[in-house]
Amino acid sequence: MSDDEPDLELLALLRQHLQGKLTLREEPETGVLEGAEFVYDDSIDVALDMRSCKNAAVSIYAQMQAKNYTTSKWSEAELHPKTKDESTVAFIFTMDLLNFSFWSEKPDAERFAVEYRDKRWTGYWSLVAALQRALDEGIPITDSHFWQDEEECTLDVLKQVFRSCTDEEMPLLEERLACLREAGTVLYEKYQCDPVNLIKAADGSAARLVNILARDFSCFRDEHKYAGRRKPVRFLKRAQIFVADIWACFDGEDYGAFRDIDKITMFADYRLPQMLYSMGCIYYSPPLDTAVRAKKEIKCGTSWEMQLRACSIWCVELVRREILRNNPGANINAVLIDFFLYDTIKQIESAGQEIIPHHRTRSIWY
Repeated sequence: MSDDEPDLELLALLRQHLQGKLTLREEPETGVLEGAEFVYDDSIDVALDMRSCKNAAVSIYAQMQAKNYTTSKWSEAELHPKTKDESTVAFIFTMDLLNFSFWSEKPDAERFAVEYRDKRWTGYWSLVAALQRALDEGIPITDSHFWQDEEECTLDVLKQVFRSCTDEEMPLLEERLACLREAGTVLYEKYQCDPVNLIKAADGSAARLVNILARDFSCFRDEHKYAGRRKPVRFLKRAQIFVADIWACFDGEDYGAFRDIDKITMFADYRLPQMLYSMGCIYYSPPLDTAVRAKKEIKCGTSWEMQLRACSIWCVELVRREILRNNPGANINAVLIDFFLYDTIKQIESAGQEIIPHHRTRSIWY
């Protein structure tokens, strides 16, 4: 084509644009970070110490480098799936449907725990152990057809799946059954009973997958009204951690290939605020500090609870930015920082060296 000849393809695109028929693909946003910043700006009971955040960024990155902390750490965990196929997606989806509220007011020896592979598992790992044990015993706990069958998937069956080696039951068992029921129905009606189709619908976008989960499943719609803000504040902890777990399990490939994984924030739960407090990055007003130390329950959706979650998200975001400012091009994001901090606080807990208890909120959101 000479310089004098028109570019027919370009002319066609221009014509479509002028006629309003051409739509350029817009990458989605989850809105989680935006809401967290709003609450942080408004917060009076949780604050950040900027110097400590900068120091934490240096320390966290140095430790992650020393430990070669990458997505491989996810699969190296003893109970996480070792396969990389559709059954793995189903396992992770089930796991994150039920990934909430494991804390107990009982002493360690009396709290809910699962015996599996000659070990005693508590907290998040009790969930993973129970799911693996159920599959070993022939219970199709990761099959959405099973969740829909009200004669087969009953509360009594769920009690068997999550049976404890202590007298304490897993918390919120009825709520967990409700999550499975709803998810089974939505998967049947919209996704051919297969969570893999959720991932396909997201078309390689982590943010889009989070939004799909929040849109179609009420049990993933972790958003709450906050005084002074027209839109609800979105935390979307379990929706985001599903995306993160898929990304980490598949090492950013195949089902885990998300071009915008860096849009995922940290997962606003009760452990990360505890860790960030221990590092001096966040601190509490005297009334909130007293309530947390006294292990008083803080109701879901209250100002205190939302400040704890939102300020933790914003804190990790600032740490992430500081790491990248100091180390341009570093392979780091909020997901890896969250995984690292969670592992660290669990080690601190095991050693009996916690500076402050985690806050107590009983809900399905985390």
